[in-house]
Amino acid sequence: MSGLLQNTDSAVETAAKGHDFIVVEGPIGVGKTTLANRLATSFNSDLLLEGAVDNPFLEKFYEDPQAAALPTQLFFLLQRARQLREMKQEDMFTPVRVADFLIEKDRLFAELTLVADELELYEQVYASLTIDTPSPDLVVYLQAPVEVLLERIQRRGLKHERFIEAAYLQRLSDAYIQFFYQYNNAPLLIVNAADIDFAHNDDDYRLLYQRIIEVQSGRHYFNPAQMDF
Repeated sequence: MSGLLQNTDSAVETAAKGHDFIVVEGPIGVGKTTLANRLATSFNSDLLLEGAVDNPFLEKFYEDPQAAALPTQLFFLLQRARQLREMKQEDMFTPVRVADFLIEKDRLFAELTLVADELELYEQVYASLTIDTPSPDLVVYLQAPVEVLLERIQRRGLKHERFIEAAYLQRLSDAYIQFFYQYNNAPLLIVNAADIDFAHNDDDYRLLYQRIIEVQSGRHYFNPAQMDF
């Protein structure tokens, strides 16, 4: 084999012991969907993706945030809550499920983009839609500097992202840092995603995958640049 991680029964069994539901999170452009896809393949698991391209308000939001923030956020909230409800109702014999979104991050974006009266309305809808949604067994939080995020966003060239500015990404990254500084709802693996290429480098992915299946509790860090994990 060329370094690709094989989908062995033992790998899936190892992960399933403590990781029935894995969430990959991080700011726009950090690579969470790419990693979620690779993990789902490795685990032979179901995959939940937030589907930003399906949001008809997103391009308008990046062009004029003040005008389109509320419908953009409500669309995402309805979409994500529905996916999680459907996941909970599905056959639970699937060993692992992987998602590229954490439902709590929806509020993070809302607090960042909505004005006071919009946020009050959003909070009411959020409270009613997120009752009894499933919680992850592990969260993988990917971090990277804003200049890295911008470069990756520009490289992938998605139409709805062409208006994203560095200032917005910085605010978003800072909000993520603050959110996960206080996060204790699930085991957490914080990854320096600036210095690892899990999309194209199979050795990098193998190292990260191994770290993911090792984490069972607490807060952990993965920094391939230092290799001190």
